[in-house]
Amino acid sequence: MTEEETAAAYARKLKRAAQMLFFQRHRVPGLRGWELRKSLGKDYMKVVELLNFELGKLGLQVKVIPETSETERPERLTDEELDRARFYITLGGSPTATETQLAGWRIDDLAVLAASLAYILARQGKAPKSEVEKLLKEKLPEWRVNLSLDRFIKMKYLSLDENGVLRLDWRTRAEVDLKTLLELLLTEETTSASSEGKSPSTS
Repeated sequence: MTEEETAAAYARKLKRAAQMLFFQRHRVPGLRGWELRKSLGKDYMKVVELLNFELGKLGLQVKVIPETSETERPERLTDEELDRARFYITLGGSPTATETQLAGWRIDDLAVLAASLAYILARQGKAPKSEVEKLLKEKLPEWRVNLSLDRFIKMKYLSLDENGVLRLDWRTRAEVDLKTLLELLLTEETTSASSEGKSPSTS
């Protein structure tokens, strides 16, 4: 195959990969690695790298979310782990307020998600749903709490097991910068504690 033919072949694969990842075919967005390999060939990871380069120009990226590991980088995954991993297009950085609104997010929904994630993280990655609900109901109506939590479970930001325990699901790992979230929360706690510790000023 000539250089021109190889370039044309990759261009076709690049287009196919973009179509597969952008157009949702399942209830849950994204695709498994084996689905991409079946359609694009054994060199599908090279196609994903090329797609990532092009998407970067638009502020987007392909996230590779391993099935079990939360820390492994894609280049360290075995072929078998890549087959089971989920490939998902998301924003390349933190969304602006305008981008969040365009995506259909309400501010109270974001508050529920942020508070839930922070509480679960503080409990070493899992927490009873009843405890999370109790926390949220101190600030929001019960109907809003129930509606939002059910929505985030269905959207795969949170998972709920048979014992009623909530954990972070794959979509949180794909879209949320957990390190930054924790840093912001710690900064807020430190600021609040400092403010509460100040003596009232006297004239």
